[in-house]
Amino acid sequence: MELLFLGTGAGIPAKLRNVTSMALKLLEERGSVWLFDCGEATQHQILHTSLKPRRIEKIFITHLHGDHIYGLPGLLSSRSFQGGESEVEVFGPKGIGLYLKTSLSISGSYLKYPIKITEVEEGIVFDDGQFRVEALLLDHGIPSYGYRITEADRPGTLLAGKLEEAGIPPGPIYKKIKSGEKVTLADGSVLDPAAFLGPRQKGRIVSILGDTRYCENAIELARDADLVVHEATFAAGEEEMAHEYFHSTTSQAADVAINGGAKRLCLTHISSRYDRLASKALLEEARRFFANTELAEDFKEIAIPMPQP
Repeated sequence: MELLFLGTGAGIPAKLRNVTSMALKLLEERGSVWLFDCGEATQHQILHTSLKPRRIEKIFITHLHGDHIYGLPGLLSSRSFQGGESEVEVFGPKGIGLYLKTSLSISGSYLKYPIKITEVEEGIVFDDGQFRVEALLLDHGIPSYGYRITEADRPGTLLAGKLEEAGIPPGPIYKKIKSGEKVTLADGSVLDPAAFLGPRQKGRIVSILGDTRYCENAIELARDADLVVHEATFAAGEEEMAHEYFHSTTSQAADVAINGGAKRLCLTHISSRYDRLASKALLEEARRFFANTELAEDFKEIAIPMPQP
């Protein structure tokens, strides 16, 4: 699991940063990519990466401000010409369906693959047993959601040595035990998988928040997360301005990570007023509150390893 930032700026494209979009790469887990927001020129950014648009399975939109959605119709249209045949499901606030249907219809765009549109409300918006996605409303000028992606726990490591000691040779039984299935042997005895597996491997939690003021729902989404992605449109000390414009400061993003008990924090949605040097200052001030903070840059990739037992 890796998170690739395709755009990390706020409001308008800038030389250093394109507008918001990020790709959660789940290639090993399910052979697919989930996109979070799709600002203008996201498909251009993808051209500079190894991402394949045909791998995009789901797109989660946090809110309907233009810097988060203007790239969506173009990306979906181009995907038809790039080998995309599998269904794409788009999640977003009420109105995302009208926006997509209108833009695709008026432009005469034809998709060669099915598209499913889900207008989200608070709660669990997706759960297939492998991954669960929960959405909560944040505090912004229009409805803006944060998404919490939770991976299901995995069975523990197979203790092959204990099976061999029990007289079980390698074979299909090992696979059944690994999957947590009880096995009845020819003599009628039953092998309990719990006796031959190590501790369950805890799934990862990634929280990706849309634009927001500091709020309790952000903290809930960040609860015990392995990685929290939080906007930092303003520097610490500019809380009054941040509140006026429905955004957050670096210190407020750090507070969300601290109060949520998160392991890592990544700041994004950086205003174009901050050049490369000033952006480093933003990172340093956030680290004074929460040491394990990173600053998103376009094309930066963050690996999210399995938690250690």
